[in-house]
Amino acid sequence: MRGNRAKRRTATLGSAGVLVTATLMAGAVAAPTAGASTGHGQDREARGAAIAAERAAKAGIDWQDCPADWGFAKPIQCGWVSVPLDYAHPYGKQLKLAVDRIGNTGTKEERQGALVYNPGGPGGSGMRFPTRVTNKNPIWANAAKAYDFVGFDPRGVGHSAPISCIDPQEFVKAPKMDPVPDSEADKAAQRKLAREYAEGCAERSGKAMLQQMTTPNTVRDLDVIRAALGEKKLNYLGVSYGTYIGAVYGTMFPGHLRRMIVDSVVNPSRDKIWYQANLDQDVAFEGRWKDWEDWVAANDAAFHLGTTRDAVQAKWLQLRATAKKSPIGGVVGPAELISFFQSAPYYDSSWVPIATVFSKYVAGDTQALVDAAAPDMSDTAGNISAENGNAVYTAVECTDAKWPTSWKKWDRDNTELNKNYPFMTWANAWMNLPCATWPVKQQTPVNVKTHKGLPPVMIVQSTHDAATPYDGAVELHHRFKGSRLITEKDAGSHGVTGLVNPCINQRVDTYLLTGQLDTADVTCTPHATPKP
Repeated sequence: MRGNRAKRRTATLGSAGVLVTATLMAGAVAAPTAGASTGHGQDREARGAAIAAERAAKAGIDWQDCPADWGFAKPIQCGWVSVPLDYAHPYGKQLKLAVDRIGNTGTKEERQGALVYNPGGPGGSGMRFPTRVTNKNPIWANAAKAYDFVGFDPRGVGHSAPISCIDPQEFVKAPKMDPVPDSEADKAAQRKLAREYAEGCAERSGKAMLQQMTTPNTVRDLDVIRAALGEKKLNYLGVSYGTYIGAVYGTMFPGHLRRMIVDSVVNPSRDKIWYQANLDQDVAFEGRWKDWEDWVAANDAAFHLGTTRDAVQAKWLQLRATAKKSPIGGVVGPAELISFFQSAPYYDSSWVPIATVFSKYVAGDTQALVDAAAPDMSDTAGNISAENGNAVYTAVECTDAKWPTSWKKWDRDNTELNKNYPFMTWANAWMNLPCATWPVKQQTPVNVKTHKGLPPVMIVQSTHDAATPYDGAVELHHRFKGSRLITEKDAGSHGVTGLVNPCINQRVDTYLLTGQLDTADVTCTPHATPKP
């Protein structure tokens, strides 16, 4: 399940002026110093990445005002960086990646380079990152003095050679089948949809493109962007799936990294990428769903949904059963309910809005729920974006790693999990099932580990995170020597560095501005719980 999936489904997997010199900076294109380049093909790709980075460093980026329909006003600027489709053939077909930036707000002397951001997915766009400066986000004000804030659309995403697997209007159409199967016939129907989706990816995007939709290629693209920015070393902030990009970058290009913060961490173990990671999510989602129900119960005076978790859960099951029998407003069935309600376990910022809509429904206002959970068929741009995000999510996860092809295994694992963790299990299974019949060769994930030149990395994670369970942060901390883990205890919002928590915010600033980490790992108390 993608790290910012909830945002995509409801609002949008639980979601960068100093002129850059075009001359080649010393060390800007050193070859990767990694054990990732073991096989002959990977050696070719490593050489291709160095060639592409050298080319990009010479070309630079021709920064201009952003196209009007992109929605980024001055002083944000936009540009393009060319990367090879296939790094084994660096002089072959090129893709144009969209990038944007805002210059550092401090003096020339205060500037420390560019800070490049990825929000996750796979399939998320980082292009909104510079708006943290234009919107005067106080959490990022200190970092903005020192850094240009740079966002980009990864390959396949948004403006960067976007891919597609199904007609966007068809993708968002509702109501969909209830993800929880009642019969073998239901499972057969879902399997057929998943197989057709995988075939649609090949038809609409082409196998040549799908084969190159991998995390290692996105990492190589990131290094080409670094070179195009004129940066000798990368400063990087990655959230959710963006942490896996960071982990693989740190493995493949350790000597090209200056500072890196990874927030809400994908478990980088090769045993987890990606089948097991998605099963682990189902367990974590159930736990965070219960946290939300406890909060709703504690705020019964505001929501009138019950004074205990069990009472709130009974209301949820009643709503689900009603929608299954007859979709609410003709469009909101169980699948749409899950897509809407799942952002509560994802983000604390969703706790109040979702409880409010739920409360209104129970009080007799069904329209609020329809407005919130049904697709907007007139929002064609939003629907194109949602379908594209899902296509990239599928393409990257399915191509990155070997997935089980045996339906028996999928059926057994998800049937078993669903007994105790029913909130997300089957919905997540069907979302990922196209990987069982994926039409291109599946890769072996990079072995994430420390290599010479890797700087100290900051890892930030909440203990109750649903989308990226806490063990992932512990695993990356173990693999990256010299890293520091900041744990937000008894909290569970996905994406911690964007929330107000001085214990975390001050450490992020200190690290970005000075490079200093604490001498030991740190545990922070949770950020404030939402108030109804």
